[in-house]
Amino acid sequence: MTSPMLADLTWMEARDAAERGACAILPVGAFEQHGPHLPLLTDAIFATEAARAIAETLDAVVAPTLSYGCRSKALTGGGPHFPGGIGLEPAVFMQLVENVVRELLRQGFERILVLSCHWENRHFVYEGAYQARQPDTEGSARVMVIESCFGNTIRQETLDAIFGDEWPGLAREHAAIIETSVLLHLRPELVHMDRVVDDEQARFPWWDVIPPPPEFSTRSGVMWKATQASEETGRRLWADIVAAMTAAVDEELFGAAQSTGGGSGD
Repeated sequence: MTSPMLADLTWMEARDAAERGACAILPVGAFEQHGPHLPLLTDAIFATEAARAIAETLDAVVAPTLSYGCRSKALTGGGPHFPGGIGLEPAVFMQLVENVVRELLRQGFERILVLSCHWENRHFVYEGAYQARQPDTEGSARVMVIESCFGNTIRQETLDAIFGDEWPGLAREHAAIIETSVLLHLRPELVHMDRVVDDEQARFPWWDVIPPPPEFSTRSGVMWKATQASEETGRRLWADIVAAMTAAVDEELFGAAQSTGGGSGD
Protein backbone atom coordinates (compact mmCIF):
# COMPACT_ATOMS: atom_id res chain seq x y z
CA MET A 1 0.00 0.00 0.00
CA THR A 2 1.33 3.43 -0.96
CA SER A 3 2.14 5.70 1.96
CA PRO A 4 -0.23 8.67 2.42
CA MET A 5 2.75 10.86 3.35
CA LEU A 6 3.65 13.18 0.50
CA ALA A 7 7.30 13.08 1.54
CA ASP A 8 7.38 9.33 0.88
CA LEU A 9 6.04 9.61 -2.67
CA THR A 10 7.85 10.09 -5.93
CA TRP A 11 6.99 13.09 -8.07
CA MET A 12 5.01 10.81 -10.36
CA GLU A 13 2.92 9.49 -7.47
CA ALA A 14 2.32 13.06 -6.30
CA ARG A 15 1.20 13.98 -9.82
CA ASP A 16 -1.16 11.01 -9.93
CA ALA A 17 -2.67 11.96 -6.56
CA ALA A 18 -3.43 15.48 -7.75
CA GLU A 19 -4.85 14.23 -11.06
CA ARG A 20 -7.24 11.74 -9.46
CA GLY A 21 -8.59 14.42 -7.11
CA ALA A 22 -6.95 13.37 -3.86
CA CYS A 23 -7.10 15.79 -0.95
CA ALA A 24 -3.82 17.37 0.11
CA ILE A 25 -3.68 17.86 3.88
CA LEU A 26 -1.32 20.39 5.43
CA PRO A 27 -0.88 19.68 9.17
CA VAL A 28 0.09 22.74 11.22
CA GLY A 29 1.33 22.58 14.78
CA ALA A 30 3.69 24.53 17.01
CA PHE A 31 6.86 24.16 19.03
CA GLU A 32 5.99 25.13 22.60
CA GLN A 33 6.11 23.87 26.17
CA HIS A 34 3.57 21.31 27.34
CA GLY A 35 4.51 20.94 30.97
CA PRO A 36 7.23 18.76 32.46
CA HIS A 37 5.77 15.56 30.99
CA LEU A 38 4.95 16.23 27.31
CA PRO A 39 7.30 17.07 24.40
CA LEU A 40 7.66 20.47 22.78
CA LEU A 41 6.40 18.96 19.53
CA THR A 42 3.02 17.92 21.00
CA ASP A 43 0.81 20.12 18.79
CA ALA A 44 2.62 19.07 15.63
CA ILE A 45 2.23 15.41 16.58
CA PHE A 46 -1.52 15.86 17.00
CA ALA A 47 -1.86 17.59 13.62
CA THR A 48 0.24 14.96 11.84
CA GLU A 49 -1.56 12.00 13.37
CA ALA A 50 -4.99 13.53 12.71
CA ALA A 51 -4.06 14.06 9.06
CA ARG A 52 -2.76 10.52 8.79
CA ALA A 53 -5.98 9.16 10.34
CA ILE A 54 -8.12 11.08 7.85
CA ALA A 55 -6.02 9.69 5.00
CA GLU A 56 -6.77 6.15 6.19
CA THR A 57 -10.43 6.65 5.23
CA LEU A 58 -10.41 9.28 2.50
CA ASP A 59 -8.25 9.61 -0.61
CA ALA A 60 -5.67 12.04 0.76
CA VAL A 61 -1.97 12.74 0.91
CA VAL A 62 -0.33 14.43 3.89
CA ALA A 63 2.16 17.22 3.24
CA PRO A 64 5.11 17.70 5.63
CA THR A 65 3.93 19.24 8.88
CA LEU A 66 4.58 22.90 9.65
CA SER A 67 5.96 22.39 13.15
CA TYR A 68 6.44 26.06 14.02
CA GLY A 69 3.38 28.10 14.96
CA CYS A 70 2.49 31.50 16.37
CA ARG A 71 3.95 32.53 19.70
CA SER A 72 2.49 31.04 22.85
CA LYS A 73 0.25 33.21 25.06
CA ALA A 74 0.45 33.07 28.83
CA LEU A 75 -3.22 32.30 29.41
CA THR A 76 -3.56 29.51 26.87
CA GLY A 77 -0.06 28.12 26.38
CA GLY A 78 1.99 29.23 29.33
CA GLY A 79 3.86 31.93 27.42
CA PRO A 80 7.13 32.09 25.50
CA HIS A 81 9.34 32.36 28.60
CA PHE A 82 9.60 28.57 28.95
CA PRO A 83 12.89 27.29 27.47
CA GLY A 84 12.73 25.39 24.19
CA GLY A 85 9.68 27.00 22.66
CA ILE A 86 10.13 28.64 19.26
CA GLY A 87 7.29 30.84 18.03
CA LEU A 88 6.90 32.69 14.75
CA GLU A 89 5.77 36.25 14.18
CA PRO A 90 2.18 36.11 12.87
CA ALA A 91 3.15 37.72 9.54
CA VAL A 92 5.88 35.12 8.98
CA PHE A 93 3.52 32.31 9.96
CA MET A 94 0.77 33.51 7.59
CA GLN A 95 3.24 33.80 4.72
CA LEU A 96 4.49 30.28 5.37
CA VAL A 97 0.95 28.84 5.29
CA GLU A 98 0.10 30.90 2.21
CA ASN A 99 3.22 29.79 0.36
CA VAL A 100 2.72 26.08 1.02
CA VAL A 101 -0.98 26.16 0.13
CA ARG A 102 -0.20 28.11 -3.03
CA GLU A 103 2.36 25.48 -4.01
CA LEU A 104 -0.17 22.68 -3.49
CA LEU A 105 -2.63 24.58 -5.68
CA ARG A 106 0.05 25.11 -8.33
CA GLN A 107 0.68 21.37 -8.43
CA GLY A 108 -2.96 20.77 -9.28
CA PHE A 109 -4.51 19.76 -5.95
CA GLU A 110 -8.10 20.97 -5.95
CA ARG A 111 -9.02 19.65 -2.53
CA ILE A 112 -6.84 21.04 0.25
CA LEU A 113 -7.24 20.83 4.01
CA VAL A 114 -5.23 23.04 6.34
CA LEU A 115 -5.40 21.38 9.76
CA SER A 116 -4.05 23.29 12.75
CA CYS A 117 -3.70 21.97 16.30
CA HIS A 118 -2.29 25.01 18.11
CA TRP A 119 -4.59 27.46 19.90
CA GLU A 120 -2.65 30.62 18.99
CA ASN A 121 -2.63 29.75 15.26
CA ARG A 122 -6.35 30.48 15.03
CA HIS A 123 -7.34 33.23 12.58
CA PHE A 124 -3.76 33.52 11.30
CA VAL A 125 -3.88 30.07 9.68
CA TYR A 126 -7.19 31.01 8.03
CA GLU A 127 -5.77 34.27 6.71
CA GLY A 128 -2.77 32.47 5.22
CA ALA A 129 -5.05 30.00 3.46
CA TYR A 130 -7.33 32.83 2.33
CA GLN A 131 -4.47 34.73 0.72
CA ALA A 132 -3.42 31.59 -1.15
CA ARG A 133 -6.93 30.92 -2.46
CA GLN A 134 -8.86 34.16 -2.56
CA PRO A 135 -12.55 33.72 -3.44
CA ASP A 136 -12.33 35.85 -6.58
CA THR A 137 -9.52 33.70 -8.01
CA GLU A 138 -10.49 31.59 -11.01
CA GLY A 139 -10.63 27.82 -10.76
CA SER A 140 -12.57 25.18 -8.89
CA ALA A 141 -10.09 24.40 -6.11
CA ARG A 142 -11.43 24.40 -2.55
CA VAL A 143 -9.37 25.05 0.58
CA MET A 144 -10.86 23.92 3.91
CA VAL A 145 -9.46 25.19 7.21
CA ILE A 146 -9.81 23.44 10.57
CA GLU A 147 -8.34 25.66 13.28
CA SER A 148 -8.50 23.28 16.25
CA CYS A 149 -8.04 19.54 16.70
CA PHE A 150 -10.19 19.54 19.82
CA GLY A 151 -12.77 22.28 19.33
CA ASN A 152 -16.15 20.95 18.10
CA THR A 153 -14.76 17.46 17.54
CA ILE A 154 -15.30 15.92 20.98
CA ARG A 155 -18.84 14.84 21.76
CA GLN A 156 -20.53 16.42 24.76
CA GLU A 157 -21.23 13.00 26.25
CA THR A 158 -17.51 12.24 26.12
CA LEU A 159 -16.64 15.50 27.87
CA ASP A 160 -19.30 14.83 30.50
CA ALA A 161 -17.96 11.34 31.13
CA ILE A 162 -14.38 12.59 31.53
CA PHE A 163 -14.86 15.91 33.32
CA GLY A 164 -18.30 15.74 34.94
CA ASP A 165 -18.98 19.20 36.36
CA GLU A 166 -15.30 20.22 36.23
CA TRP A 167 -14.89 21.05 32.53
CA PRO A 168 -12.54 24.10 32.62
CA GLY A 169 -12.94 24.98 28.94
CA LEU A 170 -10.57 24.16 26.10
CA ALA A 171 -8.42 27.26 26.60
CA ARG A 172 -7.46 26.08 30.11
CA GLU A 173 -6.85 22.45 29.18
CA HIS A 174 -3.30 23.06 27.99
CA ALA A 175 -0.98 20.11 28.78
CA ALA A 176 -3.71 18.66 30.98
CA ILE A 177 -6.21 15.80 30.71
CA ILE A 178 -7.03 15.96 26.99
CA GLU A 179 -3.56 16.49 25.56
CA THR A 180 -1.87 14.11 27.98
CA SER A 181 -4.46 11.38 27.43
CA VAL A 182 -4.37 11.66 23.65
CA LEU A 183 -0.58 11.51 23.56
CA LEU A 184 -0.66 8.52 25.91
CA HIS A 185 -2.80 6.86 23.25
CA LEU A 186 -0.80 7.98 20.22
CA ARG A 187 2.81 8.14 21.44
CA PRO A 188 3.06 6.77 24.98
CA GLU A 189 6.86 6.60 24.79
CA LEU A 190 6.95 10.42 24.74
CA VAL A 191 4.88 10.92 27.90
CA HIS A 192 6.67 11.11 31.27
CA MET A 193 3.89 10.22 33.69
CA ASP A 194 6.41 10.15 36.54
CA ARG A 195 6.75 13.94 36.10
CA VAL A 196 3.09 14.83 35.64
CA VAL A 197 1.55 17.48 37.91
CA ASP A 198 -1.72 19.35 38.38
CA ASP A 199 -1.52 23.12 38.19
CA GLU A 200 -3.75 26.15 37.69
CA GLN A 201 -3.35 29.86 37.01
CA ALA A 202 -4.00 32.22 39.90
CA ARG A 203 -5.98 34.42 37.51
CA PHE A 204 -7.69 33.59 34.23
CA PRO A 205 -9.40 36.77 32.98
CA TRP A 206 -11.10 37.17 29.62
CA TRP A 207 -8.51 39.76 28.55
CA ASP A 208 -4.77 39.72 27.84
CA VAL A 209 -2.04 42.00 29.21
CA ILE A 210 1.39 42.75 27.72
CA PRO A 211 3.69 41.90 29.39
CA PRO A 212 1.57 39.19 31.00
CA PRO A 213 1.48 39.15 34.82
CA PRO A 214 3.10 36.04 36.36
CA GLU A 215 -0.26 34.86 37.71
CA PHE A 216 -1.54 34.44 34.14
CA SER A 217 0.75 31.41 33.75
CA THR A 218 1.91 28.54 35.97
CA ARG A 219 5.30 27.37 37.17
CA SER A 220 4.92 23.97 35.51
CA GLY A 221 3.26 25.02 32.26
CA VAL A 222 0.32 22.69 33.01
CA MET A 223 -3.02 24.49 33.21
CA TRP A 224 -5.28 21.87 34.81
CA LYS A 225 -5.45 18.34 36.26
CA ALA A 226 -3.02 16.40 34.11
CA THR A 227 -2.72 13.61 36.67
CA GLN A 228 -6.22 12.44 35.71
CA ALA A 229 -5.11 11.56 32.18
CA SER A 230 -5.13 7.97 30.94
CA GLU A 231 -4.57 6.01 27.74
CA GLU A 232 -8.19 4.80 27.83
CA THR A 233 -9.42 8.40 27.99
CA GLY A 234 -7.10 9.27 25.12
CA ARG A 235 -8.45 6.42 23.00
CA ARG A 236 -12.01 7.62 23.55
CA LEU A 237 -11.15 11.24 22.79
CA TRP A 238 -9.19 10.32 19.67
CA ALA A 239 -12.06 8.24 18.30
CA ASP A 240 -14.35 11.28 18.56
CA ILE A 241 -11.78 13.62 17.03
CA VAL A 242 -10.95 11.42 14.03
CA ALA A 243 -14.60 10.61 13.31
CA ALA A 244 -15.65 14.26 13.40
CA MET A 245 -12.78 15.48 11.24
CA THR A 246 -13.12 12.72 8.68
CA ALA A 247 -16.87 13.32 8.34
CA ALA A 248 -16.33 17.07 7.97
CA VAL A 249 -13.68 16.68 5.25
CA ASP A 250 -15.76 14.08 3.43
CA GLU A 251 -18.79 16.38 3.46
CA GLU A 252 -17.02 19.59 2.51
CA LEU A 253 -14.31 18.53 0.07
CA PHE A 254 -15.68 15.36 -1.47
CA GLY A 255 -19.47 15.53 -1.17
CA ALA A 256 -19.73 19.29 -1.66
CA ALA A 257 -17.16 19.38 -4.44
CA GLN A 258 -18.88 16.59 -6.31
CA SER A 259 -22.35 18.12 -5.97
CA THR A 260 -21.14 21.44 -7.34
CA GLY A 261 -19.05 19.87 -10.06
CA GLY A 262 -15.75 21.01 -8.55
CA GLY A 263 -12.65 18.86 -8.43
CA SER A 264 -11.97 15.53 -10.04
CA GLY A 265 -14.00 12.37 -9.59
CA ASP A 266 -12.96 9.75 -7.08
